[in-house]
This record gives sequence, structure tokens and C-alpha cells, in this order.
Amino acid sequence: MLKTYTYNSLSAQEVERLIHRNTDEGRTIESTVKSIIDSVRKNGDKELFNLAEKFDRTKLDKLYLDKSEIEDLAYGISRESQRALEITFQNIHKFHSYQNRRERIVETMPGVKCWRENRPIEKVGLYIPGGTAVLPSTLLMLGAPARIAGCKEIVVCTPPNENGQINGYIAYCLLLLKIDRIYLAGGAQAVAAMAYGSESIPKVDKIFGPGNQYVTLAKKIVLSDSHVSIDMPAGPSEVLVLADGSANPSYVAADLIAQAEHGADSQSILVSDNAELITAVNTELERQIESLPRKDFARQALQNSYAIKVGHMEEGIQFSNLYAPEHLIIQVDNWEPLSRKVQNAGSVFLGHLTPESAGDYASGTNHTLPTSGYARAYSGVSVDSFIKKITFQTLTEEGVRQIGNVVETLAQVEELEGHKRAMAIRAKKE
Repeated sequence: MLKTYTYNSLSAQEVERLIHRNTDEGRTIESTVKSIIDSVRKNGDKELFNLAEKFDRTKLDKLYLDKSEIEDLAYGISRESQRALEITFQNIHKFHSYQNRRERIVETMPGVKCWRENRPIEKVGLYIPGGTAVLPSTLLMLGAPARIAGCKEIVVCTPPNENGQINGYIAYCLLLLKIDRIYLAGGAQAVAAMAYGSESIPKVDKIFGPGNQYVTLAKKIVLSDSHVSIDMPAGPSEVLVLADGSANPSYVAADLIAQAEHGADSQSILVSDNAELITAVNTELERQIESLPRKDFARQALQNSYAIKVGHMEEGIQFSNLYAPEHLIIQVDNWEPLSRKVQNAGSVFLGHLTPESAGDYASGTNHTLPTSGYARAYSGVSVDSFIKKITFQTLTEEGVRQIGNVVETLAQVEELEGHKRAMAIRAKKE
């Protein structure tokens, strides 16, 4: 099922082609997204109502659900589901709480103290994808660190279903996060509404959340065309499984399928030094995919996926670092030496018993991660994503004596007399 390439027979250009994904070479997506953004920016709620009818096949009479409506939907799900969401929330909250630490004051010279303090971003927008799969876990992944950071206003957008509602699982997550309103807008139009504001949806300072290529491109466009920031380019999902002969083929196949079922534009990559494992995994893929409810999506995704046969696992890590996967699973007995060589990855899953789905849902780590190679430069969402780190400093008279001449000399080198004078006047030289 997976087309197999031999790593050491590939040219640099062929490797580049393999690691290049989710591009809009004909700019057809860009044209559509720009049109949506422009229309929402000009027409506000009116266009959001039109697009809900066009894309979500529902005619809305308002663009939000309030607290009472959220509660009605939330309490309609089973107690078992509620408990699963509660445990997930607790684990995410626990892991992220440790990220919110105060830094020490540093005395760089006698009388010169510098430090940083955290301040929450005041208004944040969370986009929760809908489409072919509804993702309540994403709401917890974004909402928990936003709450820990102390953001004053959390705006949540998600596509409505055909009844003009949201499902009860997302509603229950809203209760856990103490969010009393959710806005019914999806896709590029939701990003535009949060970036520029509409009559119903507030403008925010930073937009978070994964999505398809349309959502990802919309985030990039508003980043360059407004005063809003974004978390990262987080588009169609992907996994790279690095496995040797010790791996269980059924485990590997299950991990590849788990990623492929997200959607046709997902990608699942197998890298191994063992040809027999690659063959066995392909057999398992054919067997397991037949019982998958979303097998059509998975098959399409696997058609755009592949296997890489490497000479040894060091080559495997080399290719993985070039690919820079959103999710990296290392299925080998002795994973520690390989894990130390990981340079580019969104989130890493170590050992035979650690499926990506653990991190997707309940282990506590965040599943909003950079895709399409952006893991070379971006990190996944954390509490840091929702705060600004502001630097502070203070000088005493001793500090002025210690640092004054240095400042004055450098100001003179740069021919900035005003800078020099600002220090000299405190040193009683002027």
C-alpha cells in the first residue's frame, strides 16, 4: 500500500520533493481564502450567515450559543464521556501548569538588576475544527493553557452542524473551561472574523488552532494584513514512524492509519532499516483499514504517503529531521540514543507502547503542533503561547557607577549623543 523508496538511492532533489507537502502551487486555495477574508471584513455578520448556509448547510438566526444552550447540550452526553473529558482536562491542566513559572531576578552587575515577568495576552481566539471530524480535545488543548495563562477574554469559534448547534462533547469542554459563549463560524471565515471583528464576534489579539489548508492559509494572510498574531502554521496532520526490526507491524500500521483517518490531506510516513517490517506493515495496513469507519479518508491519505528504507537508524533520524514531522513515533527497543538526536519534531512518542493517540487526547501534552515542516522553527502550543514576557530593569546609584561608562562609550560609538546624555546626567557628568 505504501510506495517504498530507498534512501541512499534518492537524489537531494528527490528527497526535497518527498518532504515538501500541503502546497498551493496553483494558488487556487489562496484566491478563495482571500475572497472569503475580504468579504467577511467588509460585510461582517451578513457574510458569516451566508457562508454558514453555503458551507455548513445551515440557516442561522444568530452566530453564537450562550451559557444555557451550552449547558443543555453538555448534559446530554453520557457520564462515561463526561468523565473521559474531565480526566483529559485534568491531565492537560496538570502538565501545562508546570510551564507557568516565575523567572529569577538577575543582577548582571552590582546595582543593575534585570528580570522578566509574564503577562497574559488579553484577547485570544480559539478555532476548533469541524468538517469531517469534530475535535473536543482540541478545545481542551487550547483552552486549558489559555486559562492557566490568565487570558481575560477567550473567543471560541467552531463550525455549526446542520441543526445550527454544536455537539455535546464540545459543549461539555466549554463548561470545564468556564467559557459561557461559543461562536458558530468555521473555516477561513472564522479566522477573518476573529482577526477583524464583526457585529457578533470580537476582534482578538492572537488566533490559535489547527485546521485544513484553508484555515492555515487564512491565518498566514491575516498575520500579514492585520494587527493579530497567530500561534503557528498548523494545517493537515502528519506522522512519521521510525521503526526497526523490533517493532510490531500491527502497532506500526495502527499508528499510520490513526493519522491517515484525519482526512485525505493527512500524511503517514514509515521509515525503517528493515525491509521485512515494511512488507509486514503493508499487509497489516490492508487488513486493518477494512474495518475502519473512515477508511475512504484513510485510503486517500495513504495514497499520498510512503515508506523510506534506510541503511541504518541513524539515516532514519537524518531523514526525520529533514521531514520535521508534526508527530514522530520511535518504535525501537532502545529509543534513548535516537531520541537525543531528534532536532525537528512537534511531539515525540517513544517506545512500542506509546501511540500518538495518547498525546492526542489524554497524556497531558498539547496536540496543537506545527505541520508541513514548520517544526524546524516552531514549537507546539503551550502556556508560553498565551503570554508575553516583558523585561524589567532597575539601576541604583552603584549600578550607574558600574555601567555608566559602558553605556556612554557605546552611545558615542554609535553617534547617539542623546543616549549618552541620558546616562551622563544621572552620573552627574552633565
